[in-house]
Amino acid sequence: MSIYATLWKLKFPKEGDEHLGCDWIEVTAQAVPPHIGSPTPGCGYEDGDPYAAFLPPPVQTDADGDAPFNRAVVFVTEYSLKGTPRSGQEYISPLLMLTGEKYARIPFAELRRRICDALRGNRSPIVAEVLLPDGTHKIIRGRKEE
Repeated sequence: MSIYATLWKLKFPKEGDEHLGCDWIEVTAQAVPPHIGSPTPGCGYEDGDPYAAFLPPPVQTDADGDAPFNRAVVFVTEYSLKGTPRSGQEYISPLLMLTGEKYARIPFAELRRRICDALRGNRSPIVAEVLLPDGTHKIIRGRKEE
């Protein structure tokens, strides 16, 4: 049984920047519900949190395991396969992980920027795309911000 619940799936530029002919990749937002690892008595984790090594701290819940925010939201692609030697529930290379509260409060434009930055990796962002007379195009990258 998975500790994750899918919130949404959206397409993003595969390499973090949209340009003519770019490839797209599906990014999935996976929520970790508040009761997972919760120290609240009755949630089933009285012996400790088995996910503490790779998730943000657990959240207090009510007696039904509910809380105002999820424990975490993890953003993954098809390449972020689950299952590490440490835990079968851990993603190997998630793009981004936020606490549930941070996810609830982040503006979508900022979330999109952070996901695209993660997809871009070490590459500098595209600042311009030049369409040439022969029908080809040239991509110009700026300096990577630190």
